[in-house]
Amino acid sequence: MTDPDKQRLDALAQAGFVALRRGDAAAAIAAFTDITRSGRATAPAWLLLAEAHGLADDRAAARAALNEALKFDPAHPQALVMHGELMTRDGDDRAAVSWYERALGAANGRQLPPELIQRLQRADGERQAAQQRFRASVDRALGRHSAGGRFDEALAILTGQAQPMLQEPTSFYYPGLPQIAFYDPADFAWAAGLAAAHAAIAAEAEAVLDARTGLGPYVERAADRPNKQHALLEDPRWSAFHLVKGGEIVAENAARCPATMAAIADLPIPRIAGRSPMVLFSILAPGTHIPPHNGMLNTRLICHLPLIVPDQCVLRVGNHRREVRAGEVLIFDDSIEHEAWNRSVAPRAILLFEIWRPELTAAERDALTVMFESVTHYGEG
Repeated sequence: MTDPDKQRLDALAQAGFVALRRGDAAAAIAAFTDITRSGRATAPAWLLLAEAHGLADDRAAARAALNEALKFDPAHPQALVMHGELMTRDGDDRAAVSWYERALGAANGRQLPPELIQRLQRADGERQAAQQRFRASVDRALGRHSAGGRFDEALAILTGQAQPMLQEPTSFYYPGLPQIAFYDPADFAWAAGLAAAHAAIAAEAEAVLDARTGLGPYVERAADRPNKQHALLEDPRWSAFHLVKGGEIVAENAARCPATMAAIADLPIPRIAGRSPMVLFSILAPGTHIPPHNGMLNTRLICHLPLIVPDQCVLRVGNHRREVRAGEVLIFDDSIEHEAWNRSVAPRAILLFEIWRPELTAAERDALTVMFESVTHYGEG
């Protein structure tokens, strides 16, 4: 480009900026159109032309200019958010939300000017408002029609109020298993008997809390592995009193809890050498939050019998929250993201153990047992 060409285009750009600032759409369009016709236009020139057409409310021309800008960078946050703004003007909420979500995703990790950050923040507000309008419209259409929990979760995902929360085990994934966050204890014949033993088990847990012996951090540091990325690593605020650990009875602890050991004797707990059973009292200190995490396997379910439970104890699994109440069994898939809170001023204690997933056949359980044991003993010679 010769100096006169550059000077001319710079002058056009300056004139276009000034016109935009004073709200003169026609002059801004003329200036930026000349620049784009030069064959030397970059993405910013097309964006400014789109701004000028938007000021004139010529939405078709603004979209055409934005599409030219996106040819330089298909994930350009400003071009994407401007498309969404035009759709909002059109009253097309669904299209606007799609553009806003693309823009917000594209902005992640980028260094952006403050004015674009503010524009994206406004877009997020518009996105949320549009989603609320959409949900209200669907609710009006449904009226009194509802099919219960699964339908309600699907509707929340459809309307942007929730995200799909699926099994994501950290160590081993078994395909074809249903994506169920919380199971109904009534579907497990043993659950009522365990709940009936609550008082006796809770008394043993109370004695453990009073004695304060035999407790260790729930999340322990492995001597021969990289440190676990967990906020409560080696933190006594989340502690464990192991009755059975790595498939072996912890004799001293088990002797202190005969009612608990009797209650778990006939449960469908995996028996895998070096791994399972795993049975313990999980103690969560007052004001402690177990942050979101995923369990290692999706071939098991985790069972809680809440024993000592103050108010404001909550467990979230996926998109579902449960108040934790003493004596009410909770059975859930810990390979789905989950977290827990004790927002009270007293400790929370639960009996925690794992069971086989009921969908696994006997042959699958046998094969998984052999496989897990071979993994445990691999390299032992």
